[in-house]
Amino acid sequence: MKSLNYLFLTATVALTMAMGANAGGNPGASPALGVLSTVASAELPAKAAELVAQADAKTLKQTTIDVVRAAVGLNPSAAPAIVGSVAKASPDMAATATATAVAMVPNQVVFIARFAASAAPAKAGAIVEAICRVLPSDYKIAAEAVAEVVPGADKEILAGIEAALPELKPAIDQALGSYQGSIPSVNMVLAQVDQSESSAGIVAAGTPGASPSAPASPVLPRGPSVGPPAVPPSGTPTVVTPGAGGVIPTGGIRGYSSP
Repeated sequence: MKSLNYLFLTATVALTMAMGANAGGNPGASPALGVLSTVASAELPAKAAELVAQADAKTLKQTTIDVVRAAVGLNPSAAPAIVGSVAKASPDMAATATATAVAMVPNQVVFIARFAASAAPAKAGAIVEAICRVLPSDYKIAAEAVAEVVPGADKEILAGIEAALPELKPAIDQALGSYQGSIPSVNMVLAQVDQSESSAGIVAAGTPGASPSAPASPVLPRGPSVGPPAVPPSGTPTVVTPGAGGVIPTGGIRGYSSP
């Protein structure tokens, strides 16, 4: 029995040393990757959440980043579930986990946003802000996805957009002002923002300093051509029928000879 325990301990030490050697040879290797690579794909979300929850306060954020990177790298299709699991276990890390995942698999931004917001609804605004900072062009679909799963968080979601994309703040504030203090839905506000941005683009195209395409030159009517005045023929023109007699005008007819 002692010999079996000794063999097991020896194997464990050897494995630990091998993992340490590999990590030393690759400075970028994450300890989380070594742990997560030993679990089944179906267990990745739960294991990732466990590793984050066990981290101390000083290394919590970096641990979340490392764990999510490792887990999503092992199974990209599980990114929404991984983020959701981490967000549920550690709500304060929901935004960090979301930002890390969407940077790796941006095509899953809508699903990641929904899972994260469902797991940590109190962090809806922070989740949207995190996504907007990583994928600013997807701010609308991300905000609407979070708004779907966290009804009543419209104010926080819009604040998250403004924090990440301050250039949209004037348009959002203008849209909110039209509702006289009541908070409309995220969809309604962003629809007005889209319309406002389109109008601004049209106005900017006609402002001084813009470079509109040059208009086509107008086609002017042509005046009469300049030339010598027309001179009417002298004498009175007469129709002559050959063989019927008649008067031949002075000077004769070209190509005609008298009979």
